[in-house]
Amino acid sequence: MDLHYTDEKNILILIGLMKAHKVKKVIISPGSTNITLAASLKQDSYFELYSAPDERSAAYMACGLAAESGEPVALSCTGATASRNYIPGMTEAFYRKLPILAITSTQHLGQVGHYVPQVIDRSEQLNDLVNLSVQIPIIHDDMDAWSVNVTLNKALLELRHRGGGPVHINLTTSYPFYPVSFSTKELPSTRVIHRIEYGQNLPQLDDGKIAIFVGNHVVMDTNLTNSIEQFCKKNNAVVLCDHTSNYTGESGISASLVTSQDTYTPTCVNMDILIHIGQISGAYMNLNPGQVWRVNPDGEIRDTFRKLKYVFEMKEVDFFDNYNKLSTVDSSDTYYKNWEYEYKKLEQKISDLPFSNIWLAQQTFSKLPINSYLHLGILNSLRAWNFCPLRKDIKCFSNTGGFGIDGLISSLVGAALADSKQLHYLVIGDLAFFYDMNVLGNRHFSPSIRIMLVNNGKGTEFRNYTNFASKFGNEADTFIAAGGHYGNKSCRLVKHYAEDLGFEYLTANTKDEYEKSLERFCFSKITEKPMLLEVFTNNEDEDEALHIMRNLATTKSSSIKRAAKDVMKEVLGSNNVQTLKKIIRS
Repeated sequence: MDLHYTDEKNILILIGLMKAHKVKKVIISPGSTNITLAASLKQDSYFELYSAPDERSAAYMACGLAAESGEPVALSCTGATASRNYIPGMTEAFYRKLPILAITSTQHLGQVGHYVPQVIDRSEQLNDLVNLSVQIPIIHDDMDAWSVNVTLNKALLELRHRGGGPVHINLTTSYPFYPVSFSTKELPSTRVIHRIEYGQNLPQLDDGKIAIFVGNHVVMDTNLTNSIEQFCKKNNAVVLCDHTSNYTGESGISASLVTSQDTYTPTCVNMDILIHIGQISGAYMNLNPGQVWRVNPDGEIRDTFRKLKYVFEMKEVDFFDNYNKLSTVDSSDTYYKNWEYEYKKLEQKISDLPFSNIWLAQQTFSKLPINSYLHLGILNSLRAWNFCPLRKDIKCFSNTGGFGIDGLISSLVGAALADSKQLHYLVIGDLAFFYDMNVLGNRHFSPSIRIMLVNNGKGTEFRNYTNFASKFGNEADTFIAAGGHYGNKSCRLVKHYAEDLGFEYLTANTKDEYEKSLERFCFSKITEKPMLLEVFTNNEDEDEALHIMRNLATTKSSSIKRAAKDVMKEVLGSNNVQTLKKIIRS
C-alpha cells in the first residue's frame, strides 16, 4: 500500500509546525483515534519515534528523554482514558519544567457528554499539569485553518516559554466517521511564528517599507517617543495612528482616512513589515503587511492582521533602542511622505458635509482647548473623529478593550478624578449615553467635564450603508438599531435631567446653532459647572457624511450612481427598493 501523510489539514499543520519548532522525538501509544497522526509521523524520516503500550510509562519515559537530551518530547495517545494515564508523568514534567507535548487524539468534540464510547471531556486540566492546553478542531475553511495555525504555534512555543514546561494538544480527527486517505506526499507550507525574549538575538531588519501600527495605547513617555522617532529616521518608517494611539512624534500619521476609502487603495497600505504595538484599536484600518512583528511585554500570540511572524516579549522602548543601536546611519523619510501625500490629497477633497458626527468632528477638533483630554464613544464617534488629523497636545481615550457601549461616561468621570486641572471632553451617542446616564448624578462629578451627546434617536451605526443591517431600511430601527427609545429625541428630557443635576446645558439642531454653541463649549477655562451639549442629528445625514468621507477618491460616475440610488429610495421607499431588487434578481 502506497501510504503518505494523512489528508487531514489540522494534522498536516501540526506535523509541519512540529518540524519547524524542532519537536522530533515522539513516543506513541497504541489506539484508533491517533492512527492518522501515528501513520503520518511514520512516513517522515525527520521524526525519532518510540513505542510505549502503557501511557503512564510513556509520560515518564518522555520526562527522562527530555531531561537527558535537552529537547522537547511529544506523546501521542488515543481517546477514552488513555490520556488520564499521562497525569503522573505530566505532573512530574510540570514541576521540573520539562518540555513534554501531550497530543491526545479525539473524535468530534460535539460528542462529549453524549455517552459516545471512548469520548471523554479533556477541556479542563489540573492546575499543576500543563502550562497550556488547547483544543484543535477539524478544518473546514480558511478561517479554521488560520485559527488552527495560530493556536498550534502558540502551543509549541509554550514548550520553551519562560523556562518551559508541558503542553497539551487535544487533536480532533474525522476518524472513524469519515474515510481518511493518506495521499498527501508533501507537507503544505505553513506559517511559523517565533517568540523573541529580552536578551535573545534579534532578527535582521531588512530594507523595505516599514510601518509601526499603534493601537489604543497609554500616554507615551518621552523616552519611548524619542526612541520610536529615532527608529523611523534610521529605517524610513512611518507611525500609523488613530487618536487613541497617543503618539506625539513627528513620524505619526492619522491613517484612518487613507485606509477607509471604498474604491481606492493607495500603494502605501502595502508594507514589508508592520510593527504592532499597543492594544485593541477601533480604527479598522485596511493594511496589507507582508509580515507583522508584535512587541509587548506580555509575549502573547495576538495575530490581529493574520500575518504575525515574530512576537518580541520585551518593553517597547527596549525593542526600539536595540534596533537603533544596530543602525547608525539615518535613512530617508520617503515612506512617511507617501502617507502624508495621500492624506492631504484626500483631505483637500472634503466638501461641505451634512450635519452629522463627522461634521461635528471637522468643526470642533481643532478648536478644543490645548492639552485637553478627549474621550470617544465606540463605534460611530471614534470613527468620525479619527478622520481628523492628529493633535500632539490632545490625549485621547476610548473603551476599545471590551468594545461595548456601557461605562463611557463613568470612565470619563474616573479620568477627571485623576487630573481635574485639565478639561475632559466626551463625544457619545444617545444609546451609550442613556446606558450610563446614572453616573451623571455622582457627587464626584468634576466641572472639568464636558459631554457632547450626539442624539440621533437610535443606533445610527446600523443604518449606515457600510452595515449589513442597512439592507432592511426603516425596518432595522425596530429591533436592530433600537430606535425610538429614551424619549425618542425629546428636546426636554436630557435638558431637565442635566440642569437638575447642576450641568450647564447647550443644544443644537442645525449647523448655525452648533457654531453658536461651539465657542462656549470650547471655552479654554474650567467653568463653575460641567457642560452638556446635546446635538440632534438624523441617520440619513450620518450615512451620507460617512459615504462622502469613504469615497473622496471616487469617480463622478460612482457619485452619480449613489445619487440615483438615493432618488430611487426617496421615490419608492427603502422597503419597496428591496422588493424591486428581489424582482430584478429573479
